Amino acid sequence: MAFQVSPGVQVKEIDLTNVVPAVSTSIGAIAGAFQWGPVGEIRTIGSEKELVQVYGKPDANTYKYFMPAAQFLQYGNSLRVVRAETDNLNATNDGTGIKITNESDYEATSIASTIFTVAKYPGTLGNALALSFCTANSTAFAAWTYRNLFDSVPGTSNFAAKRGGQDDEMHIVVVDEDGSWTGEAGTVLETFAFVSQASDALGDDGTNNFYAEVLNNQSAYVWFGNHDNATFPEMGSAAANTSFTTSNGATTLTMSGGTDDNAPTVGELTTAYDLFGDAETLDVNLIIAGEAPAGADGVTHANNMIALAEGRKDCVVFVSPRIADTVNNSTAAADVITWADQLTSSSYAVIDSTALYMYDKYNDVYRWVSASGAVAGLCANTDNVADAWFSPAGLNRGQLLGVTKVAFNPKKADRDDLYKARVNPIVSFPGEGTVLFGDKTALAKPSAFDRINVRRLFITLEKAVSTASKFQLFEFNDEFTRAQFRNLVEPFLRDVKGRRGITDFLVVCDETNNTGQVIDTNQFVADIYIKPARSINFITLNFVATRTGVEFSEIVGQ
Repeated sequence: MAFQVSPGVQVKEIDLTNVVPAVSTSIGAIAGAFQWGPVGEIRTIGSEKELVQVYGKPDANTYKYFMPAAQFLQYGNSLRVVRAETDNLNATNDGTGIKITNESDYEATSIASTIFTVAKYPGTLGNALALSFCTANSTAFAAWTYRNLFDSVPGTSNFAAKRGGQDDEMHIVVVDEDGSWTGEAGTVLETFAFVSQASDALGDDGTNNFYAEVLNNQSAYVWFGNHDNATFPEMGSAAANTSFTTSNGATTLTMSGGTDDNAPTVGELTTAYDLFGDAETLDVNLIIAGEAPAGADGVTHANNMIALAEGRKDCVVFVSPRIADTVNNSTAAADVITWADQLTSSSYAVIDSTALYMYDKYNDVYRWVSASGAVAGLCANTDNVADAWFSPAGLNRGQLLGVTKVAFNPKKADRDDLYKARVNPIVSFPGEGTVLFGDKTALAKPSAFDRINVRRLFITLEKAVSTASKFQLFEFNDEFTRAQFRNLVEPFLRDVKGRRGITDFLVVCDETNNTGQVIDTNQFVADIYIKPARSINFITLNFVATRTGVEFSEIVGQ
């Protein structure tokens, strides 16, 4: 109660332990074409193995997006991936093909009665799938190719038996028919034992055991399509009190009709990247633009990515030049500079200088790949070994992994020109590997924010302090609240200073900037002054020769 009207003790608890929280700085993001996986849906990937499991191996088209993603995962362990929507079709058992992009699309799609099963995602990989099932028919089970994968012949489930039904059980396998998935034709990918044909069936553990629901919820490869007694008399979808047909016994359905269109347009890429646009609901820090399309589309794509980062203002986008501008090109430096000059000036973007020649272990070939994934990965690695406000460039933290050679290895004169054009050179030094040898942002005007470490420092500070500041909303703008805010922010900034991120700071939050006018308009103002630490870009070494009898104190004045 607010006031006591008679003697007594009232206990209140006031929490003054709030602190500025730690915020993520290493979450990557990429969108592009892949052979498999959900379309138009964000998935978080933690390793290259998981990337293959969800999105399939790279091919001659999808490597452009797969390999930058895999590069990033060599350094970081959190990558948000979106498969861009193209004109791919899902394989079906009747060969007609159908477009179902993800689970939400599946639930909204009307599927023809002739389609019993649909490949889970679009692409020709679905054509390699086959689904084989065996109903409660002991003769058919004895001759079934996959009988050794199951303990016994399917029969009547306990659920159906209690309701007077019979022969509702069956076994299902999903098979890699031609080896596209595993490298060996006929490999069984999934098994589903003793599932029920009864639409209301529950397993002994109380979970849904209807075969259609089991496939939809557990299979990584297929959706249930539709059921038609005329087409599939051996299948059922009645209640558990039914005696189900077992006459056809074992049946195998092969899949076909899946198609590939793995060359997304700039518009399709932009639509996919737009899923990363909401900073309030989605946390990403390092956006990988991937390979720039050829021609004018390359500039359009890069500028679209910069606009995305500018809109969020809590992340950095990594942009690479067009492959054709750097591979087997005698005028690579001039062409990269011409391309970079067309890009938007922004401190939220980082531009590199060349394509990388890397080994594609999935296809046993070498490929030219955009460096954007690797450069974003260097920032994630810098977060792991130091802090977000350290430069990701140089011999200490700028070593690129897995690079056979660079398309364009700039000499000192070229590096000077590239740096003036806001492009960070990637250089191969004899005996020292391939190194990111610049830490500029794409900001054209001279400023502290034209360096990657300063931009990422302010992103970290702004993100952490603004998150903590939300707890001041709807409090009173008085000296108590202002002092509470200062006591919240100043220890955090002292910690950053101790970790070499800033050289000094000042927090002003008092009656000087929270005037009566500010208070009466329901506002709260805090001015936070920061002196950011600067990375060394230029070193001068003066070696001075002196005569034998000269004292050093006479020369240096000490």
